[in-house]
Amino acid sequence: MTAEELREVGGSYNAFLQTNLPKHLRIYDPEEETADSSTKEFTTVFPRGFAVEILQVYQAAPPTVVYKFRHWSYMEGPFHGHAPTGELVEFFGIGIFHVDDQMRVEKVEFFYERGDFLSSFLKGAPLKSSGEGTPSRCPFLKE
Repeated sequence: MTAEELREVGGSYNAFLQTNLPKHLRIYDPEEETADSSTKEFTTVFPRGFAVEILQVYQAAPPTVVYKFRHWSYMEGPFHGHAPTGELVEFFGIGIFHVDDQMRVEKVEFFYERGDFLSSFLKGAPLKSSGEGTPSRCPFLKE
């Protein structure tokens, strides 16, 4: 995907969360989000960032670099009307960089399962529509 194509789909979050699911089954709809709205959504959910960790490098010599990664953080903010859980949210995948003999990237491929990642956001209780904010997660208080 070129930089122009990335802009056309609304930024990197939308590019990585493309789906063929029917609209009524989408937890997150990249066709409805802009680069700004998707960035706001995920920086709210993950206020401390969303780390990427390289777990294993399978091949690191031109013309191909192949590695296993983990992308993770804690759900500390609301997501589409669901309260934060504080739980670990993560997904694993494989990245493949096709490079030239000077290690300049020519093509990038990522393989991962986005469904489990997105469904983890639905574990939080639905928030009240009044805009009151996030309910208390204190075990001693009743909501």
